[in-house]
Amino acid sequence: MAWQQHCGWHLSHQALYTYNNNAMKEYMHRYKFAGDYRLRLVFQAELQARVRELAADVVVPIPVTETTMAIRGFNQVLGLLGETSVAPVLRHRARDKLAQSHKTRKERLRTPQPFELVDPTMVRGKRVLLVDDIYTTGRTLYHAADLIKGAQCRELVSLSLAR
Repeated sequence: MAWQQHCGWHLSHQALYTYNNNAMKEYMHRYKFAGDYRLRLVFQAELQARVRELAADVVVPIPVTETTMAIRGFNQVLGLLGETSVAPVLRHRARDKLAQSHKTRKERLRTPQPFELVDPTMVRGKRVLLVDDIYTTGRTLYHAADLIKGAQCRELVSLSLAR
């Protein structure tokens, strides 16, 4: 989807890897869905280094639903970020019962806003870095970005492990 046409703006995004090979798909399956939390360490140092290079005032991880947290036991993005200082700017409202990974591209693009802003003052006037594990359609990051832009951040960029 041409997000610039849809939203009227473009989110500057970087990904460390391309999500088009079986190795990355297997890694994500084992890490996220099989719950192998140790796998966070495979890419953690590299992701942390890129976060430091991007020099944001505020690092905002994409949150998971309470249900996902209860089942999986961890937020995969926080696992990848490790000791990186993050701000709990967003909260997942958990309206949608079906995980993004189980939706078609069309269904993902139609997903209503799943997040809410916890405290707009945390991002107002600041350079913000949004971090997610996988950029598939961009819908998740654009939902989060809409809220953060609405809170009048100075600049907004995003980063993912894979796209």
